[in-house]
Amino acid sequence: MNPRRSACAPTLTLTLLLLFAALRAVMAQSEVRAISNSPPRDYFIVAHQDDWQLFMGDIVAKGIRAGNPTTFIYLTAGDNGREDELYWRTRERAALQSTRFIAHTPDATGIDPGCSDVAVLTHSIRKCVIGNSESYFLRLPDGKRNGAGFASHGHRSLRKLRGKKIATISAVDGSETYAGWDDLLSTVEALIKSSSGDGGVLMHSTDPSISANPHDHFDHRSTGRLVSDLRKNENWDARYYIGYALATRAPNRTGEETREKTSIFLAYDGEMMRTNKMWGAYREHPAFYSQCMERTYGRKARRK
Repeated sequence: MNPRRSACAPTLTLTLLLLFAALRAVMAQSEVRAISNSPPRDYFIVAHQDDWQLFMGDIVAKGIRAGNPTTFIYLTAGDNGREDELYWRTRERAALQSTRFIAHTPDATGIDPGCSDVAVLTHSIRKCVIGNSESYFLRLPDGKRNGAGFASHGHRSLRKLRGKKIATISAVDGSETYAGWDDLLSTVEALIKSSSGDGGVLMHSTDPSISANPHDHFDHRSTGRLVSDLRKNENWDARYYIGYALATRAPNRTGEETREKTSIFLAYDGEMMRTNKMWGAYREHPAFYSQCMERTYGRKARRK
């Protein structure tokens, strides 16, 4: 046996082991960087079917066209106290139409491809898939601007549910009943967890702050508070957007952003008017809606 060779063997073995360990460390760091650099799933949690188009439409478009996985959660049916279901069902179709517009998918007016009822905890919720996006419709009653609710649905509202003025709230089609605010909160939390996978979560909603977002619809404010409550349980990021007070702020969108935001909203509005020409939002309040197209104001929620 060559003594010099024998003496070198342990050194060579140790060197190879160190190199292997270093290589594994580099690979592990690369995997971590790959995971951390992947975009979080965007969750647009809104009260009504035209809220995101008005208050954050250009933000939605930027994310979807960048390939970000996107989920829309519509808490109310946006029924406006109407007893017939044609109006709120048309609003759902209109919301999907604006999503199709962004995703450049074929016009599917009058049909709901990719839609089905799914179970979330103990509740059945309507889910629709368009491209890389999912839309969930909980169909709770519109709470009226002041949160008092409409007689057609027993004056029930999100505001009253969170304030414990009512013990339960049911979907306008009678499909589901939520036993209090905590039940609704847990359902939305489970929905987000089931669709986010291993990726991050970024929630978008209307600003719950009265000082930052005065004179807003109480359905908007309650939706923002639901997101705030979710963040007490989960370390999820969130962005809050100005609602009706948007028109009082200075314009801050470029001409291109304004045109894009307008086109997205008109895709919604056009679908509404296909069913009833009197349901066009621009026709009702042209100045207000035009002002919303020129503005998007959001803030990042503080970390816990």
